[in-house]
Amino acid sequence: MNSPTGNLSVLLRPSASPAERMPLGPRALVHKPERRAFLFLQGPPGPMMHELALAMREQGVKVERINICGGDQIDWPESATNFRGAFGDWPVFFDNFLREHQITDILLFGDCRPYHVSARGVAALRGVRTYVLEEGYLRPNWMTLEPEGVNAHSTLSRDKHWFLAEAEHLKPDPYLPPITASFRRRARDSYWHYHSVVTGLLAFPHYRSHRRSSLILEGLGWLWKLARQKRRDQRAQFVLQQLAGKDYFVFPLQLSTDSQIRVHSLFPDMQSAAAFTLESFASHAPANVHLLIKSHPLSPSFFNWSRFIGSAARRLGIEDRVHFVDGGDLDAMLEAARGLVCVNSTSATLALARGIPVCTIGEAIYDMDGLTHQGHLDSFWADPTPPEPGVYPAFRRVLVDRCLVRGGLASESAVEILIQSILDRLKIGREAKSAPGDNGREMERLYARLGISRTTAAVRSK
Repeated sequence: MNSPTGNLSVLLRPSASPAERMPLGPRALVHKPERRAFLFLQGPPGPMMHELALAMREQGVKVERINICGGDQIDWPESATNFRGAFGDWPVFFDNFLREHQITDILLFGDCRPYHVSARGVAALRGVRTYVLEEGYLRPNWMTLEPEGVNAHSTLSRDKHWFLAEAEHLKPDPYLPPITASFRRRARDSYWHYHSVVTGLLAFPHYRSHRRSSLILEGLGWLWKLARQKRRDQRAQFVLQQLAGKDYFVFPLQLSTDSQIRVHSLFPDMQSAAAFTLESFASHAPANVHLLIKSHPLSPSFFNWSRFIGSAARRLGIEDRVHFVDGGDLDAMLEAARGLVCVNSTSATLALARGIPVCTIGEAIYDMDGLTHQGHLDSFWADPTPPEPGVYPAFRRVLVDRCLVRGGLASESAVEILIQSILDRLKIGREAKSAPGDNGREMERLYARLGISRTTAAVRSK
């Protein structure tokens, strides 16, 4: 095991907020290494980051790794550098590591984790490029890979005219089969990662997690949710049948632990956002309109959303017009919906693709004139603004070209496709000649090698 690098006796305690002290972009490289060298920080639970490193090394790229917790260690089954110091020691430790290992690029999952916020700033000062991997802006079938930041930290424009102009020069994105996914696979990888975070606390005693809830309770919640999945889906189908022929809006819940809520919204948690939405609906929605609230599919919480929403609806006198489901297919729910309300969920893109009005109550990359309702939520219930024709297709085409990678984390084939897409996006390897949105032939060859057929039923990914 490599020994930690750097003087851990020096503490940096900046007084400014992360947003205030974050450089706008990397400076010129302080050093000039002989070859490209990546440093991997925390990734999604599972083996994807290690498998990506192996693929990069096959192409002659140097890859280093820093483990920050026991979960990182189990996901990286080879020698790596372990950071066991206090969080205040991290900036100096990280800066010394970049210099001594001649790092040119860092790759991390999520840009709002405490260690990653600091790492992005330190890397920018040294001229080291940062690539942020995240769940896809378009789902399913895609993940996001952007330089410097994602979501509200993305450097993409928020001007519809810019997207329309950029899209004119881009080829239509290819028609490809859906990416295979398994909830059990995600649950398994997440369980073993977070189990190892808990069991590894003695080895990493100062680890500061980005998650606020109990890891043990979350694991039990995932098992409970998985066991009740069929029953939950049946209940959702029944509620949707009851809403047939009625006007309704959809409100998809998000995870309170997600940075989309904690960092990119005005709400401390999802309960607060739900209460805000229910109050607006009660005061301003027409009397014949219903609200369908859907739980997040990956929520492991034991929080009783049905009781919380039911109690709030009764207090507001709208219990007969508010419906909660803990399962079901969001696509099916959107088919007859008048609109979708969310904090900043990427599920809004499913609605925009259908031309359904969307209103956000948080910061979102797609929240712009021409795509979403720009008035207050109160005005949305009676007069929702639909997306302008042509704007969403242009927005989607630019996303695919600039910051999306094909693949996923919930199956072996999804991970293999994702790794090839990332190599293409980072221009690593002989076959990485174009962005993932333009390499349809190469992707089709990869699908064929994985035994994934392209059928007439395959539709454009959403």
